[in-house]
Amino acid sequence: MKVAYIFSTSGHTASYKLGRMILPQLEEGSHGAEVVGMFFFDDNTYILRAGDPLGERLASVAAERGILLMLCDRCALERGLAEGEPLDARPVGTVRGVRVGCFPDLYGALSDDPPQQVITL
Repeated sequence: MKVAYIFSTSGHTASYKLGRMILPQLEEGSHGAEVVGMFFFDDNTYILRAGDPLGERLASVAAERGILLMLCDRCALERGLAEGEPLDARPVGTVRGVRVGCFPDLYGALSDDPPQQVITL
């Protein structure tokens, strides 16, 4: 089964659920589903800052497995992780391979390899 994760809940969502549950399973090959994409909102975008240990681990796994990593454009702009304007933003200061966009960009990016389930955390 192919899944995509949306990290929208504030707090420890990305650092705890991604860092202690999902990412270790992906690294070990025991996750049980093929992850095709991850979309980050609000302060969860900070996980993908360049130099963040969790973000760097995730970027490595994503590059290896072809997982889309995308930041909400407005969230990234507000937090200094993108430059430009909403709907036309580029990542800055992020781990490698990160994209910035809005839902239409997410849909387009996943259209060639769509998930069967979208899980919001």
